[in-house]
Amino acid sequence: MTQQTNLGGTFTLPGTSMTVNRMGYGAMQLAGPHVFGPPKDIDVAVAVLREAIAAGVNHIDTSDFYGPHVTNQIIKQALHPYKDGLIIVTKVGARRGEDASWNPALSRQDLIDAVHDNLRNLALDKLDVVNLRVGGVMGPTEGSIAAPLTFLAELKAQGLIRHLGLSNVTPQQLAEAQKIADIVCIQNLYNVAHRTDDAFLDDLAKQGIAYVPFFPLGGFTPLQSSLLNEAAASLQSTPMQVAQAWLLQRSPNVLLIPGTSSLAHLRENLKAATLQLPPETITSLNSIAAAPKQ
Repeated sequence: MTQQTNLGGTFTLPGTSMTVNRMGYGAMQLAGPHVFGPPKDIDVAVAVLREAIAAGVNHIDTSDFYGPHVTNQIIKQALHPYKDGLIIVTKVGARRGEDASWNPALSRQDLIDAVHDNLRNLALDKLDVVNLRVGGVMGPTEGSIAAPLTFLAELKAQGLIRHLGLSNVTPQQLAEAQKIADIVCIQNLYNVAHRTDDAFLDDLAKQGIAYVPFFPLGGFTPLQSSLLNEAAASLQSTPMQVAQAWLLQRSPNVLLIPGTSSLAHLRENLKAATLQLPPETITSLNSIAAAPKQ
């Protein structure tokens, strides 16, 4: 594969020396079906990670509750000792049940255990960034996050974590969190069809905080999907490439973490970082959020 030199430009996490290429990689799909258990072919998973790094990716998003433990162990197998400049971002706040369920895990001991699980399975003595995951399955819920974030801030003070982020939160929860610790990134549901966070994203850009959207093609109606398909056809690209390019052009603080267990899909995703959408395509895509439901 040809070395990628442009992965959407770069972004430096606020108050840090961590500069990442804006096109990163999300490790969730390296685990088995439903993000539970091992993958069918670990060798392919290792190859995907190594090719991503060779292509210039220096931002990997993971969690020890993926699998659980599976994705972190594959990352360690594929990439340890880690290349200088590689930033591994993990998240805590959930655990997996034996039935593959996703359960909240926000007590002090839960978070201590999660941080140490990440350290052990990644073979690190300090985690670059830890995101506190709260809220519901697909979106935030109101309520204080002060207690669990305070627990993580204590672990940061102990030297186990360099920086903190949040996942699945509201602007009010961010404001509460910033009274406890500096926050370098937010991970929330956002895509061209689901833009509840428009104002939040813009405010984060003013603060210099990274916004990392998940579910870039999730929840589209048939009509919205057809509009995206038309845009992709006009640009001789795939809908996923167009959706990712739209996100990169949406704001300079947007960082992408598309996940895949396929080398072919990895290469497609990386190409999205070089796709420039013309103004008329952006106008058409912006109308998707307002498209009537069917």
